[in-house]
Amino acid sequence: MLKLCAILIGLLQCGWCAMAQAADVSANTSANAASNYPQRPIRLLVLFPPGGSDTVARIFGQRAADRLGQPFVIDNRPGAAGVIGADIAAKSPPDGYTLLFATASFAMTSAWERKLPYDAIRDFSTIGLLAYTPFMLTVHPTLPVNTVKEFIAYAKSKPDQLNVSTTGTGGIGHLGTASLATLAGLRFNYVPYKGTGPALTAALAGEVHFTMVTIGTSLPYARNGRLRALGVSSARRSALAPDIPSLAEAGVTGMDVVTWYGLSAPRNLPTAIVNRLNREMVEISKANDYREQIAALGIEPQVTSPQDFGRYMQSEITRWSQAIKDAGLTLN
Repeated sequence: MLKLCAILIGLLQCGWCAMAQAADVSANTSANAASNYPQRPIRLLVLFPPGGSDTVARIFGQRAADRLGQPFVIDNRPGAAGVIGADIAAKSPPDGYTLLFATASFAMTSAWERKLPYDAIRDFSTIGLLAYTPFMLTVHPTLPVNTVKEFIAYAKSKPDQLNVSTTGTGGIGHLGTASLATLAGLRFNYVPYKGTGPALTAALAGEVHFTMVTIGTSLPYARNGRLRALGVSSARRSALAPDIPSLAEAGVTGMDVVTWYGLSAPRNLPTAIVNRLNREMVEISKANDYREQIAALGIEPQVTSPQDFGRYMQSEITRWSQAIKDAGLTLN
C-alpha cells in the first residue's frame, strides 16, 4: 500500500511539473511574440466610411506606426451598422495583425439585442479605451432659456412641443437625447436627420428648437452666438469648454453620454501583445502635439487598462439596451 501511494504521489508530482513546464513555455512564447511584435503591417478595421471616426483612427494609426515601426493600414469596412467589419475582426487570427477600432456605435449595435454573427464581449480582446468626446446641448437663440434649469422648466411647460434634431434614429445622438428626456422627465418631438451636419444645420436655421451633437461640431457656433450652449453630456465638464457646465452638474443627475473610441482585437490575443499595445496607447496619449491634434476635433484622450475597457464595454451595452427599451424603439 505504501509503495502504491508513493507511485501515485510521484505521478501527481510529474503531472504538476509537466503543467508548470507547459505554463512556462506558454508564457515564454507569449513574451517572445510581444518582444518580436510587430514584424509586418497591422490592419486597423474601421466600421465607417472615410471621415468622422476614420479621421481619429488615421491620426492614432500614424502615431502607432511611428512607434512600432510598421504601417497601420486603415481598412474601412462600413455597412450593416458596423456588423460587417466587426465580424471580419472577430473571425481574424488573434496574432495582433488585425485590430478593431471600436467606437460607441459598436457597443450600441449589440445593445439592440438582435442576432449578430459575433458576441461583442466574448469574441474580442479589449486593449484599451483611447479617447472620448461629449455632446453639447445647444438651443436656438430665440428660445427664452439661458441655463439647463431654465431649459428643463420651459420644456416641462411645453410637453411634446419642442423639436430636437438628432443624427438618425436609434444612434447615440438620438438615445443620448432620449436619456436626457428620461432623467429630466421631459417629452420632445424627435426629428431625425442623416448625419451630424444636417442635424446641426437644422438647429442653426431654427427648424428645430435645440439639438445635442458632439462638442467639436457645435462649439464654434456656440462661441459665435449662432447657438446658445447650455451644458455638456459627460459626467464632468469638458476640458475643451471648461466654462460650460455638465448636464449632471446642472441638475440632470446620472447624465453621462459620450461617444468613445477604443482598440480591440480578436479574442485570445496574447496578453503580452495586449499589454504592449496598451502601453503604446498610453505613450501616444501623453504627446502634446497629439493631444492638440485631436482636441481640434473636439476629442479628449483617456486611455484605460484592457480590463477597465472590457468592463466599460459591458456597461455600455447594458446601459444602451435599457435606453432602447425606455425609448420604446424597435428595429425596422
